Amino acid sequence: SCGARRMIETSAHLVDHVLPAVPIRQWVLAFPWPLRLLLSTRPEAVTRVLAIVTRAIETALIRRAGKTRKGGACGGIVTLIQRFGGSLNLNVHLHMLVLDGVYANDRGKLRFQPLPAPAPAMMTQLLDTIVLRVLRCLERDGLLIRDPEQPWLDLEARDALDALGAASIQYRIAVGPQAGRKVLTLKLAAPAATSSVPKPFTVARDGFSLNAAVACAPHQRDRIERLCRYITRPALALERLSTNGAGQVVYQLKTPYRDGTTHFVFEPIEFLARLAALVPRPRGNLVRYHGILAPNAKHRSAVVPNPSKRTRRRRTAGHARVPVLGRDRQDDSAAPMSWMERLRRVFAIDLSICPDCGGRLRVIADVTRPDIIEKILEHVARQQAPPEFSAISRIPTVH
Repeated sequence: SCGARRMIETSAHLVDHVLPAVPIRQWVLAFPWPLRLLLSTRPEAVTRVLAIVTRAIETALIRRAGKTRKGGACGGIVTLIQRFGGSLNLNVHLHMLVLDGVYANDRGKLRFQPLPAPAPAMMTQLLDTIVLRVLRCLERDGLLIRDPEQPWLDLEARDALDALGAASIQYRIAVGPQAGRKVLTLKLAAPAATSSVPKPFTVARDGFSLNAAVACAPHQRDRIERLCRYITRPALALERLSTNGAGQVVYQLKTPYRDGTTHFVFEPIEFLARLAALVPRPRGNLVRYHGILAPNAKHRSAVVPNPSKRTRRRRTAGHARVPVLGRDRQDDSAAPMSWMERLRRVFAIDLSICPDCGGRLRVIADVTRPDIIEKILEHVARQQAPPEFSAISRIPTVH
């Protein structure tokens, strides 16, 4: 419930109040295994690496547009730091919603210049720049030791969470008598054949991977919101979680691996350890804003679709008030949505419409006292035991 609430509110806020109506492309950057552990344990390292990555992408777009930073050109990026993979493994990677173009100063006015899809040569050069600068930064910080054969990280576990993260990254058991061993898996008898065709808009090097295949047109606001919900989704999908007769927790993969793996099987304590490794460290924000979309950017209020009340105070008089989507009251501040608004936004369930006459309903009171609720239910003759619901199904026992 908390994960769904965060997903809905974050995606709605990005679409309604942050991302302008311009082309948007998703850039995804994945890191090699050692760097995943580093970024999962040190929030300050994430900030340093993210600054390098976003500046490299923004600079590449500005140059493709034939502009310069000194000339006032700038881009915009919203980064959502995702900490998990599809098998509940710790996998820190970056999902960046990048404005597919740049804003340029045209005779004192900001104008957006869209750009075509990135060419393979441009992406290869960009990834080379990112890898070189990230490794150089980590070397200066004393976290990376240069070696002619292979660079390695000077990183030691500082607490129990570091040990849990290291085991999760390597798909190993962190606690219990089986600690250090690979997690038990279920596989298909005959793995499906996989295609060796390279993915479009994807380049890889030294464990780094950069992908820019997903793009949205300015009018595809629904598609952008679905993309935001996908990025901000919770790590755990309950419909793929189950138990077996031996009390083991079984998690089904969304897509089988190349070797035919379809499920991961955990003892209960192993499952809790795997979830604990996914919890972010304190003071590490998972949503970051860069360029013209940064909170203190000079021209931010001129490009975002519905600026917050604080940002709106900086505007000159005469700008029209834009109401927040789905709100009945006149307060157009960027406040969290109510559950009624969430249901209407996500599932198209409008609780403000009477199911009998189709008339408009309004909230007259919030009833929270159990005794009052019981009296109301008795009065409307609807008091009954809730139906039994279990999100955990049963599958055969695995030994």
